[in-house]
This record gives sequence, structure tokens and C-alpha cells, in this order.
Amino acid sequence: MSDDERGLGFMLVVILGGLIFGFGLALSNMARPEVVLDFLQFEDFGLLFVMGGAAVVTGTVFALAERSKGRAPLTGADYGRRLKSFDKNVVVGGVVFGAGWGLSGICPGAAYASVGVGNYPILIAIGGMFVGAYLQGLWRARRAESTARGTSAD
Repeated sequence: MSDDERGLGFMLVVILGGLIFGFGLALSNMARPEVVLDFLQFEDFGLLFVMGGAAVVTGTVFALAERSKGRAPLTGADYGRRLKSFDKNVVVGGVVFGAGWGLSGICPGAAYASVGVGNYPILIAIGGMFVGAYLQGLWRARRAESTARGTSAD
């Protein structure tokens, strides 16, 4: 379903969700890397409540969405749970993400909210996230090309 088909109502709900997310991150101080680093060092467990709140909301939404007869609640598009296999990429990607999170004290959502609370040096980390994601995309594309060449030659 294209953005035009989703309509203004859908976009307003997305904006509202973003506003709530950013406000909550700022209110809970999770937009401050030092607070996240304190959590990762077992000194401040506030992030557990943030994650727990997110898990309760997500679980509730998924439970309700599964009862909607295969239609997404906001868009009416076909809905189905996407099951991802637990493979090497999940493990390696999780370790790399965790290392970046532990070194910087930020994750992507909190980084953007951090700019909103005036932490402008965080833009350097956001730039790093973009470069890292871009490099991973290049690596994946080259890997797919080499795999395709190897298979077509057989």
C-alpha cells in the first residue's frame, strides 16, 4: 500500500506516535546517553520500565491486530506476523548493535530524541549510524552479487 493510499489519518497517527515516543524518551531521560550507560553498568534500572512499557503496549497491539481478521488496524492492508528465522545475521547484528550501543550510550530512536533535548553533539553519532548502515548495505549487495555470479557459473 502506497503512502497516498494510507491517507492523512494514518500519517497523523504516525506523527502522534512519534510525538509520544520522543516525549517519553525525553521525560524518562533515556535521550541522555549517560543515563543509558548507567543502565548498562547496572547503576540505574529505569530503562527496564521503559522497555517493559513498550513490551506491554506492543504485546497488546499485536494481540488485537491478530484478531482483526488479517487486516491492519490503521491501514486496512493485509496483516500477518512476519516470522524471522534466528540465524547468524541476527546474532552477529545484535552483537554489533550492542557494542555500538554500549560504546555510545544511544540507540537510534533515543539519538533523534536527544537532538530534541539539545544534545547536538549526538549528530556525530547519528552520522555514524547512517554511514554504518550504508556500509552494511554495500557489503550485503556485493555479497549477493558474488553469490549470484557463483551460482550462475555452476
